[in-house]
Amino acid sequence: MAEAIWSSDTGEAVYRSRDPVRNLRLRVHLQRITSSNYLHCQPAAQLGKDLIDLATFRPHPTASGHRPEEEEEEVVIGWQEKLFSQFEVDLYQNEAACQSPLDHQYRQEILKLEDAGGRKNRRIFTYTDSDRYTNLEEHCQKMTTAASEMPSFLVERMANVRRRRQDRRGTEGGILKSRIVTWEPSEEFIRNNHVINTPLQTMYIMADLGPYGKLGYKKHEHVLCTLKVDSNGVITVKPDFTGSKGPYRIETEGEKQELWKYTVDNVSSLAQPEEEEREQRVFKDLYGRHKEYLNSLVGTDFEMTAPGALRLFVNGEVVSAQGYEYDNLYVHFFVELPTSNWSSPAFQQLSGITQTCATKSRGMDNVAYFSYPFTFEASFLHEDESVDALPEWPVLYCEVLSLDFWQRYRVEGYGAVVLPATPGDFSSLPCRSPLAPTPRCKADTRPLPGRSGDGWELEALNLQDSVFLLR
Repeated sequence: MAEAIWSSDTGEAVYRSRDPVRNLRLRVHLQRITSSNYLHCQPAAQLGKDLIDLATFRPHPTASGHRPEEEEEEVVIGWQEKLFSQFEVDLYQNEAACQSPLDHQYRQEILKLEDAGGRKNRRIFTYTDSDRYTNLEEHCQKMTTAASEMPSFLVERMANVRRRRQDRRGTEGGILKSRIVTWEPSEEFIRNNHVINTPLQTMYIMADLGPYGKLGYKKHEHVLCTLKVDSNGVITVKPDFTGSKGPYRIETEGEKQELWKYTVDNVSSLAQPEEEEREQRVFKDLYGRHKEYLNSLVGTDFEMTAPGALRLFVNGEVVSAQGYEYDNLYVHFFVELPTSNWSSPAFQQLSGITQTCATKSRGMDNVAYFSYPFTFEASFLHEDESVDALPEWPVLYCEVLSLDFWQRYRVEGYGAVVLPATPGDFSSLPCRSPLAPTPRCKADTRPLPGRSGDGWELEALNLQDSVFLLR
């Protein structure tokens, strides 16, 4: 009886496997369905005048001697296993048709098969990743079902990408022949490289659905299943494995429209418990060796923080200064630690001076770019654990100075900021410019916080003992 349920879902399915893809095995079953398969032929015991013998409906042998119910084939196929079609057998038997080394290899294999009694498969065959059909199929693939489809630019770019796995192993210590980073990519370079190019291998399981005696014509070839495996272990199957679903169907075109059904099942052998246990031991040993290797690289000489202590690591950068009157700027900065509970290593430098930098015009301001990095560390030991005893945080002080033609410096501005208590960036630090105390500089209106009377009062900034008291 014919199958009552057909599987109409011919979309692709995606699987992920960590096992080697060479262990993949598929069983493909192909059978032709005709009207003669629906008839159960049993001759009547007694025939009347207007009764027709049902034997007349029995299927007649075809020209090749095969009955329709015998037109059934089942093949187990491995990954990238080559099964030749009748067209390839006829083609490669002619030595003049062999153009590439792969063609000559196929010719030798076909001659060996002929000497051994011929190929075992009849209708089902395969195209592997190295075959010419695979390249043409990927290049000429359409994105829609429209007959007048115009390929877009992306389709053309993707069609020209040869997504093949290269099994070439590079030598250790070899010199790269191409640049890793292209600092000035051209427009053509961007257009050619802005595509997805994941290496993969492709395999097609095909069927020759031509009548017996007329096998080997390209027009009778149909794709039963497409397999794609990429370098990440992702397996794409189109259509999906049959499993508990109904078989797939193919209707041929032409004078005799025939109906075929086929199934695709995964029959890969499962690993034995002994093999799984051995594999787990191998992986455990491998991971253990890798962990030991990493530990040998990192080492074990780590300085541990004292219990109840906080270690502060600061990595900063003096990026730029802008909005100042004079040119040839440099920055002098230092970090003040609170006197209670804070300390730093003896070798630690808590101050620094940047290089002198000329300014550049950026819009309405003149900007000096320093890109001066600095780093320091400090420790805080919290002896008083009461709730009200909040720690004081370090403060970063800085001053911006300029040099004139005679190598004399001028103070352009002061600034201070409390170091952030959380990781992050402190984008800008506002500075205030000093105001000269003498009447001859009354035209200079740069303000200074804490100025009163005729003298400098920097006690508000706690700078009376610092190097900022330069005049």
